[in-house]
Amino acid sequence: MKFFSFWAAAVAVCLFGVWVVDGFLEMNEEEIFYTEANASYYIESKAYNPNNALLVGLTLIKSAAAKGAVCLDGTLPGYHWHRGYGSGANSWLIQLEGGGWCNSVRACVYRKTTRRGSSNYMEKQLAFTGILSNKAVENPDFFNWNRVKLRYCDGASFTGDSEHKAAQLQFRGQRIWSAAMEDLMSKGMRYANQALLSGCSAGGLASILHCDEFRNFFPRKTRVKCLSDAGLFLDAVDVSGGRTLRNLYGGVVGLQGVQNNLPRICINHLDPTSCFFPQNVIGNVKTPLFILNAAYDSWQIQSSLAPPSADPAGYWSNCRKDHSKCSASQIQFLQGFRNQMLNAIKGFSRSRQNGLFINSCFAHCQSERQDTWFADNSPVLGNKVCLIKPHNYSLRLL
Repeated sequence: MKFFSFWAAAVAVCLFGVWVVDGFLEMNEEEIFYTEANASYYIESKAYNPNNALLVGLTLIKSAAAKGAVCLDGTLPGYHWHRGYGSGANSWLIQLEGGGWCNSVRACVYRKTTRRGSSNYMEKQLAFTGILSNKAVENPDFFNWNRVKLRYCDGASFTGDSEHKAAQLQFRGQRIWSAAMEDLMSKGMRYANQALLSGCSAGGLASILHCDEFRNFFPRKTRVKCLSDAGLFLDAVDVSGGRTLRNLYGGVVGLQGVQNNLPRICINHLDPTSCFFPQNVIGNVKTPLFILNAAYDSWQIQSSLAPPSADPAGYWSNCRKDHSKCSASQIQFLQGFRNQMLNAIKGFSRSRQNGLFINSCFAHCQSERQDTWFADNSPVLGNKVCLIKPHNYSLRLL
């Protein structure tokens, strides 16, 4: 067994064809919905309940209403918490749920009729797998920690603070974040010896944007670090020469009042939309941060680089769904995206307190699924399996 420091950067290669379903990696409990009319994206969870997985009940945050910390439709936010025990009794892992964004009134009105905008539609129980698993054989480093999954019901990565009275929409992601942290602190998290803030997709972006805030909830003696899984969304040019994701983010930031909750050091020299892109934020995060991402992020390929709106003739239709059907020029375009991602993290990787694991797989969210978190065919560096070790949050290679 070898241990490589959290502070060491690593780029892993996953041979095409590993973990694929019909030539393309199955989405992590999520399905992308694209509404071309208003250029908005929705990600809805599929039912995902592996055999014998721990089911954890939903806890609504009763104190949130008085703070105006509510979902898009005004219902209470919530989380799923499985208590730690033994050596993990005073260790906490907070996982921020992902699920896209809404960038227009129309999109958000739709979203509030789903689990991504209302606790009325949230599952009453969720299966805890991957980094949330309670089984030592599946999650050897975090199985006995206090593990919390904070549900996502605002549509702006827990950063908005506004409202649209006519449409009866509450954009209160920032308040939800604060209310949830305060509630968990009152339930014992304030006594944590170590705490890790993580998140997947839109939650991975949130874990970057809120990383230093999370650190500030704890005394200096508490070891606090952050993990972003599939949250490195790039300000990239799409196949038509436009910027689909920048346009989407611009709508999110403007509609939901995100600007005041973005890092000041970024806002002081860049526009608010640019500061919603993690590539412009990670270099200034003071708290140790670990980035886990696929260089060929399947969500970004399907929804940012080659969405239907940027490919009306359908030239990218087959390639978007199955990389084995990409032409040589399409592969070259995707290689350019990979290179852009590696360049985006170049400065970040030089910091000794940070770490990263970038693999060349067509994947999105690798910490929540058991098959990509800790299994025989999980991502590898050479023939070593990657884990994050809690005691020093090292990059663990078994």
